[in-house]
Amino acid sequence: MFEKLFQLKKYNTDVKTEVIAGLTTFMTMAYILFLNPAILSSTGMERDAVFFATAAAAGIVTMAMGLFVNFPVALAPGMGLNAYFAAVVAGGLGMPWQVALGAVFISGIIFIILTVTQVRQLLVDAVPDSMKRAITVGIGLFITIIGVKMAEIMVIQAVPIPSTVEKMAEGPAVLKFFEWNIVLGSFSNPATLLALIGLAITGILMARGVKGALLIGILAATAVGIPLGVTQIPEHFTPFALPDFSKLAVGALDIKGAFEMGIWTVVFTFTFVELFDTFGTLVGTANKAGLLDKHGKSPRLGRAMLVDAFGVSFGALMGTSTVTAFVESSAGVSEGGRTGLTAVTVGVLFLLALVLAPVAGLIPGAATAPALIIVGVLMASAVREINFDDFTESFPAFLTFTLMPFTYSIANGIAAGIVSYVILKAAAGRAKDVHWLMWILAVLVVVRYAFLGGE
Repeated sequence: MFEKLFQLKKYNTDVKTEVIAGLTTFMTMAYILFLNPAILSSTGMERDAVFFATAAAAGIVTMAMGLFVNFPVALAPGMGLNAYFAAVVAGGLGMPWQVALGAVFISGIIFIILTVTQVRQLLVDAVPDSMKRAITVGIGLFITIIGVKMAEIMVIQAVPIPSTVEKMAEGPAVLKFFEWNIVLGSFSNPATLLALIGLAITGILMARGVKGALLIGILAATAVGIPLGVTQIPEHFTPFALPDFSKLAVGALDIKGAFEMGIWTVVFTFTFVELFDTFGTLVGTANKAGLLDKHGKSPRLGRAMLVDAFGVSFGALMGTSTVTAFVESSAGVSEGGRTGLTAVTVGVLFLLALVLAPVAGLIPGAATAPALIIVGVLMASAVREINFDDFTESFPAFLTFTLMPFTYSIANGIAAGIVSYVILKAAAGRAKDVHWLMWILAVLVVVRYAFLGGE
């Protein structure tokens, strides 16, 4: 049955490898089950309702990716977009969360239209190979940053600048300014120590070629975290427990309200960021898995984009922010995941998380951080395939893979790469080398950042 569904022999893999890859991917992204409710609850949404929506949407859409596309890519509510949902939409604009969900749903419909008309698929032809490789490198650096932050090896501190005191009509007012410094974390921090131990264990296993090294590293670090006090086991711990689902947000979205509030800028932001985030993740992960041909194409990318588009609207119906392809899928690919069986495994685990939430909650972020850091190393190896002898190819690629981690956004990196690629090719008298869609994308990028502000 597995062979018929997933063509395991064709991709030189087996059930054991795919299941281990799925377990690894799930463990590196299980944090979203708890982080997403924490973020979206600031909008007034019920935590348990968001937990249900996160697990259900991630499980169903990821299984769809595995069964209908046969890709080892997992999907869940995306970081960044959920923060935008909470802080800018529901918070900054005073928009009810039901209306914000309506905006997400509309952006999903736009994606479905763009996918069915094959506009999104044209991206695969339009984007040059050098940028595709740069996207892979950039995602590697991006998830390394995530891993380093989760390990608290990198700490961002707010340092006060000497205050400015001004006399105002109402009386004295003190204006305090801060600058942000990135500093090395303390090795006396148990979480940092645990991450370093996990990194050492996983690195040694990788060096010795041990199968399932990332998964073993996560489990080992979780166990080591018990005496360190990082892995918290509650009193009267039970592995089986259902959260309170009495206040679900399924179907609570307000599409009519979204239209009435005139939120096209918000919808455009959701659409723009998701467009490039998903493209980058799908291409980067597929390239790492060896699923793209020598021209960087795959006939399955179109179907993958359609499932992703469906996931955006489906997630909104379930009651969560934008569902998108996760860069952590690369962890499973690094463990040998090559088919949809990896994704199905992840999807099943997300659904099981509805009753195994306490078990998933035991795995600390510091235990999964080493896996993300090591996957970053593996993905960064694609830099060797970029032609650095041609400046019109190397500079856009460089901007792509550096701005992703430095601005903490996959979309920003790709946007910079697109604009610089078009400008340099035209300046070098090689405008004919640029696909027509790249010109349109460059204009859209300029409009997005010049008139609608940053992400």
